[in-house]
Amino acid sequence: MKKIDVHIHSSMWKKTQLQPHCVLASPEELRESYDGLGIEKGIFMPLISPEYRFSVQTNEEAEYLSHKYPDLFWWCCNIDPRMGENNAKTDFSYFLNYYKERGALGVGELTTNIYTDDPLLDNFFHHCAMCDMPVTIHIAHKKYDTYGIIDDLHLPRLEKMLKKYPDLKIIGHSMCFWSEIDGAVTDAERSGYPTGKVREGRVSELMRHYPNLYCDLSAGSGFNALSRDPDFAYRFIEEFSDRLMFATDICAPHQEAPLSAWLDDAEKNGLISYNNYAKICRENAIRIFKISEEEK
Repeated sequence: MKKIDVHIHSSMWKKTQLQPHCVLASPEELRESYDGLGIEKGIFMPLISPEYRFSVQTNEEAEYLSHKYPDLFWWCCNIDPRMGENNAKTDFSYFLNYYKERGALGVGELTTNIYTDDPLLDNFFHHCAMCDMPVTIHIAHKKYDTYGIIDDLHLPRLEKMLKKYPDLKIIGHSMCFWSEIDGAVTDAERSGYPTGKVREGRVSELMRHYPNLYCDLSAGSGFNALSRDPDFAYRFIEEFSDRLMFATDICAPHQEAPLSAWLDDAEKNGLISYNNYAKICRENAIRIFKISEEEK
């Protein structure tokens, strides 16, 4: 089954330096990787916020790439909650609707390094909910020397926003999000890749209580959450298959993305059902991001 990747990065410029010694994959390099991984198309997410990078992108670059490579990209817009008037009353709806009308499927990846319930971000979530724009978030464990919206152990601030904005689709991602699949995770472990058997944690709890929480399975964090304890992962997939989405978070050329083969093998060996496999690989992305028949 050809997969849809709901989290991808690239650049219209050759050899764009994201960080020292880290160059973004070009569309041509990404197409080569996609062909090898069985991926049809991806949702491009521009890197707007300055944290932890030396190259920032624009929404216009995301739109441009989706038009230049229509067989490769859809796109999300991205807005830093500090933009505009840099206060908790900024009217983000005008800009969100502007980009939505131009084809943006959602917002992301949100990496601004402020607290998840900061008034600036609270206001931004309010407008994303009003405009029906799903938001992919990257959660961080601290302020400075990292990127991502900040939350504490066991994600109390995320829960506050999920409860406050029940109509907002929040798509969880990052090490600090996925480490919470295990209830025994510690503060020291949460920003890494914990190993070993999973004791059910906050991700499952939040998923049960808040139907507006979705999961982006990308990067080492998403793959580690599933592969560290496959038996738990199969049960997790069975329960939450309607809200899990395949993704890679590829940044660099020829970056590995082992989740694709892991899902293929799990379905082939009867460890997950074909229906759940199809939901995760593409059907959920089409439904959650409202990808039309004309866009497919």
